[in-house]
Amino acid sequence: MSDQDTPDTTAPVDLWPAVNELWARLEATRKHAGPEGVLLRILKLSEEVGEVAEAVIGATGQNPRKGVTHTWEDVQGELCDVVITALVALRTLTPEAREVFEAHLKGVGDRPLGPSAASAPPAPSAPSV
Repeated sequence: MSDQDTPDTTAPVDLWPAVNELWARLEATRKHAGPEGVLLRILKLSEEVGEVAEAVIGATGQNPRKGVTHTWEDVQGELCDVVITALVALRTLTPEAREVFEAHLKGVGDRPLGPSAASAPPAPSAPSV
């Protein structure tokens, strides 16, 4: 029997209950409460984004002193950490994180990909000869 024939017995992770569980665990152990704790949780995003940059630099070997130090799978993991950190930060700001995120995602999905005809600058006219 090959790996393709083996049924996947792991249950899929339901995103929002997982985010709420992570948030609750972090809340139970955080060292800074109130506005300072919220700001620190949001600042954690900068750290995670920096780790994405480090992984990309490492995957492409852009640091000649270090060479290739990461894989593209490392980059994927770091991007996941950014998403998780952002969702937990959003949950820290509001218990309605799911609704806020889904409404925002719908709004982003409804945006045009390019400038609309009304907001686009006029096309330059051909120079007269």
